[in-house]
Amino acid sequence: MTQKDITFVADFLTEHFNEAPELYNRKGKYFNVERVGQYLKDEDDDLVSPPNTEGNQWFNFLKNSTHLKESPLLFPYYPEKSLHFVKRQMEGVIDQCLQKPADVIGKSVHQAVCMSLYKTSQSEDSTPQLFKLPFLWNDKTSNIHYVLFTILENSISKIYILRRHTDTSRSVSNGILAVDFGNFLNNSINESSDSRCYSCLDAHFYDDETVTVVLKESVEQEGKERVLAQLPLS
Repeated sequence: MTQKDITFVADFLTEHFNEAPELYNRKGKYFNVERVGQYLKDEDDDLVSPPNTEGNQWFNFLKNSTHLKESPLLFPYYPEKSLHFVKRQMEGVIDQCLQKPADVIGKSVHQAVCMSLYKTSQSEDSTPQLFKLPFLWNDKTSNIHYVLFTILENSISKIYILRRHTDTSRSVSNGILAVDFGNFLNNSINESSDSRCYSCLDAHFYDDETVTVVLKESVEQEGKERVLAQLPLS
């Protein structure tokens, strides 16, 4: 160690570990602990060396503001407590804030309709993920909620569109339908090919009347393996 290192350690001990007679009756050690470490202790006891807030601009600002001084929107300050204590207090407040909305929303949700999309085997093997890429869209003009999705397995070239009215007491025609892409682009890309088939990689609503899809050619050829198409919902 260099002399500079020894001086640094000596200064540290001198500053932080002086005896403090006024703390003799306190629980635990009666010397000043290192001032950063005290904030990290997971204890409810008061800090041994609380910070000096004199001259702090934020506290002075709050003190001189009649509206903010007692505002319930400001999280209370605990100058005598560690960060662990404050963290627990804040978590409690957040949990309390979220509990009421969770109860209200939970009680308001109910099943409007049940639809069987596919069946899986009852074997003990893990069930494969067959439901893919659900995308939600709400048409506020006609009050209809849409869900776009694909089902992997036998219908890789199809995209399904589920429609429900936001008013669950009302129904809409064609509640669920499938769009089969298959070889519908053959005429525009290669008129002589009958074997080209397309599956859907992704699909999103572009607006209330248009769906954008990314199609993949089943037999990939360089430069022709992806197609971006916009389809009118009608």
